[in-house]
Amino acid sequence: MLPSPVALLLDFGGVLAEAPRPDPAPPGLVLRLYNLTNGVLSPGEINRALVDGAEAYAAWRDRDEPDELPQAEVWRRFVTSGWPQRAQEAVRVNAAKLSYDWAWRPTWALRPGVPEALRAARAAELPMAVVSNTLCGAAHRDFLAKAGVGGLFAAQVYSDEVGVRKPNPEMIWHATRRLGVPTGECWFVGDSYRRDVVCARRAEAGAAILMRSLRTSTEDATRWPEPDMVVEDGFGLRDLLPF
Repeated sequence: MLPSPVALLLDFGGVLAEAPRPDPAPPGLVLRLYNLTNGVLSPGEINRALVDGAEAYAAWRDRDEPDELPQAEVWRRFVTSGWPQRAQEAVRVNAAKLSYDWAWRPTWALRPGVPEALRAARAAELPMAVVSNTLCGAAHRDFLAKAGVGGLFAAQVYSDEVGVRKPNPEMIWHATRRLGVPTGECWFVGDSYRRDVVCARRAEAGAAILMRSLRTSTEDATRWPEPDMVVEDGFGLRDLLPF
């Protein structure tokens, strides 16, 4: 039996929303970079830089890094390092907008049962916060608003905005400080053993709940701490709520 929560903390990707595997080099972003850099690189060169950069950035994200990289540093380290200096500078100056475009997924959709779970928690006056690693929290925030659920959250904590990333427990502590609740009485819901369950344990959250997603199946569960409960979707989470 899980302890009754005083707040609900939820990851974004794989918990609140899901999308098919994204194109790491969307044509619109390739064109934007081509124009921004005045054509000093061909569209093919930009495409390859984005594809290779996405792969390298994904490998970096799978490491236990406590701090988040600034957006401009992500572009410099993983995408533009071999580009002419003027092109690098143009990307650096426009890193915020480019990061939004690279992070945004037109195929994002709320996971089944998520609206029902969020509204059940809201009806029970249970404070909620988003706690998510991302290149651009603004893209996540805008999606949740457009999906009609953004106003249900008392706080949204994104790694690019606070400078740390899960499994650093400071991500959860940021959220509980904003909510004004004790961490040890909160439920944390994520879809990753290595990031979310580990983060919940390090922060000493009241419960670590794993919601299975496309990402979950890629992890070796035997290497990481076990969650307190596993659910398949938002309906499973709703049914766990003791209200």
